[in-house]
Amino acid sequence: MRLPDGARLYSVLYPPATGGDSAARTPVTVVFLHGWTLDNRLWRQQIADLPARLGAPVRMLAFDLRGHGRSSATSGTDATLEQLGDDLAEVLTAHVPTGPVVLVGHSLGGMAIMEYAQRHAAAFATRVAGVVLVSTSAEGSSRTSYGLSPRLARVMRILEVQGAGLLARSGAWRPHRRLMPLLAPGVRWLVFGHRVDTSWITLTTSMVANAPLCAIGGFRPSVDLHHRVETLAAMRGLPVAVLVGTLDRLTPPACAATIAGELPDAELITCEDAGHMLPIERPDVVTGAIVGVIRRAAATTRMARQPAGAAAAAAVRAGAAAAGELGVAAAGEAAAAATGDAGDGAEAIAAA
Repeated sequence: MRLPDGARLYSVLYPPATGGDSAARTPVTVVFLHGWTLDNRLWRQQIADLPARLGAPVRMLAFDLRGHGRSSATSGTDATLEQLGDDLAEVLTAHVPTGPVVLVGHSLGGMAIMEYAQRHAAAFATRVAGVVLVSTSAEGSSRTSYGLSPRLARVMRILEVQGAGLLARSGAWRPHRRLMPLLAPGVRWLVFGHRVDTSWITLTTSMVANAPLCAIGGFRPSVDLHHRVETLAAMRGLPVAVLVGTLDRLTPPACAATIAGELPDAELITCEDAGHMLPIERPDVVTGAIVGVIRRAAATTRMARQPAGAAAAAAVRAGAAAAGELGVAAAGEAAAAATGDAGDGAEAIAAA
């Protein structure tokens, strides 16, 4: 999609739009926002597993943040969290104009959700049925430790911000693509925990290699200035899950503790020996957290009506069968067809 300022965002809908109204009948859309220097592939395991795990119709939208993946590069001045919050509003208007949404954000994506809540408060209050915050912070990089002592961490943050300024002026150049094999050990140490599969490193370095220098450097100052602790109040009363790895060197457990402290009803999930890349390191845990938020949201007036009895049960069976036999795209369509409308689908989620 093309945004008002000319930027282009690459997005993928699951199940794909068919021109009919089957997607509109799904009770909820899950919107995935990836982290800094990554892209929508971060969520491929959650997208593959969610329909079967939920056992009910669900629509999913994953998109590359501006300056990342297959979206257009930033110009420098638009590489801000405020802009990402505005971009999320545009994406929802274009691709999910009606119905409740569950927002799932990792790292920078979680911060973008907070900016959306700050800058588009009315839309957030009426559209958002639940939030999943993965390895993120409401306090910018103030608690980023890099696994170092507090004094060395402060020095590292200063050097990183200064270097980011140079990268931000480097345009859409990607010279680091050829260096990724050499950088892989550093990536492994910085963003993963103790147990690391080589496929995780391959995927992560592939995503980082796709990020232009202007995005790598451009967003860093905005992250440093990010402070949205008070904005978290907009999420009170919503089903919220907060996930963090005990070995996260970028957004350590203290960041998740701050968020959970502002959201006393949120589910705080701590993953032992895991690092920053929980969607890859602990895919089942992240998917389970999303399922939990959707089911809790299904009990609210935003997504559920009175029980629909046999129709709800049929939706559960149809969704589960389709997920197992037909794959991700067919699962949503088959279960939606079984329910007949969004209300019955919500009851199916609650029953599941």
